[in-house]
Amino acid sequence: MNQVITIGREFGSGGRELGRRLAKELGVEYYDKEILTAIAKHTSLSEEYVQQVVERQPHQLYPITTGRSFIYLDTQPFQQASTVFQAQQEIIREMAAKSPCVIVGRCADYILRDSKPFRIFVYADLQSRIDRCRSRAEAGESMTDKEYLKQIQEMDKARSKYYAFYTDMKWGDKLNYDLCINTTNQDIPALVPVLAKIFA
Repeated sequence: MNQVITIGREFGSGGRELGRRLAKELGVEYYDKEILTAIAKHTSLSEEYVQQVVERQPHQLYPITTGRSFIYLDTQPFQQASTVFQAQQEIIREMAAKSPCVIVGRCADYILRDSKPFRIFVYADLQSRIDRCRSRAEAGESMTDKEYLKQIQEMDKARSKYYAFYTDMKWGDKLNYDLCINTTNQDIPALVPVLAKIFA
């Protein structure tokens, strides 16, 4: 069985960078936005449209994985979200079966639960996340701390609802992960080699 590491992360915590650097350190495949590209090919939808579907808040009354709703939804947005998530499951399972890898987000920890991946969750305090977002802003972009805070809160809320909808579990709950990493004031490039020793 291939070694698979999944990474959930708060927005601005540096989880994506940590995942990318960890994959490079371990010499394994790294999957993040590549999953969206694969979904687009799998469903014949544009990559931009797939991203919109993935980021859209799912309908609150119909959790696909549990099927506990008494309401039948035959709407196009719901059908599209269902199609995209089913493709996402297939693609993530194929990626995990193909070779050792690091997968960021996309409910991969839940989708691969039967394979028992090593599940990491990355978090940080708000000021650290605001600072990290500002350091990675494009040239000419100017946002206040208040604006960054709003962006962070909106993204975290969306990720939490998405995760809860498809997994029926609480996003960020330490019981759902094997390791939780606080990146507040941490140098991620220096942290990764230490983390990689766990998988040596």
